[in-house]
Amino acid sequence: MPLAIILSLAFFALCWLVMLYNGIITLKNRVDEAWSDIDVQLKRRYDLIPNLVETVKAYAQHEAGTFEKVVQARAAAMGAATASDKAAAENQLSQTLKSLFAVAENYPDLKASQNFLQMQDDLKDAEDKIQAARRFYNANVRDFNTKIMVFPNNIIAAKLNFKKYDFFEAGAAERENVQVKF
Repeated sequence: MPLAIILSLAFFALCWLVMLYNGIITLKNRVDEAWSDIDVQLKRRYDLIPNLVETVKAYAQHEAGTFEKVVQARAAAMGAATASDKAAAENQLSQTLKSLFAVAENYPDLKASQNFLQMQDDLKDAEDKIQAARRFYNANVRDFNTKIMVFPNNIIAAKLNFKKYDFFEAGAAERENVQVKF
């Protein structure tokens, strides 16, 4: 009788460990999938930027400094590896794109260009999809981090060397209050 109880407890403990491990792996895969979704949307945006820069260049040849900053920020964002590096590079790229659109405001012919308007709409759509992908990623990171941090899961997760993921966070410039001037 005592042997049956010990075997039953061992069996249930093993089942719990397998379920815990499988649950952690499922959440890890969701985080990886969400990161991949962000990469897909960022790639789409990266592909739009050169065409946008070339269109603006055609109207504003003397704005070379702005164009160079956009190209450099794009290259830095494409080369970032970790979530925190990628977030910082993406925030810098967003700032340089804002300066590119500020340049475009000075050229009425450019603002009226159908090609420019279409690229601007495509870029806005890409930005919206990136924001949705970031939210999806952060939700999955939250679930994964919670799973590996709660007791007793944290003990097993530490033994299996699972580490927390970083959230994709907004940069300092994006947290600042927007100044509206009339």
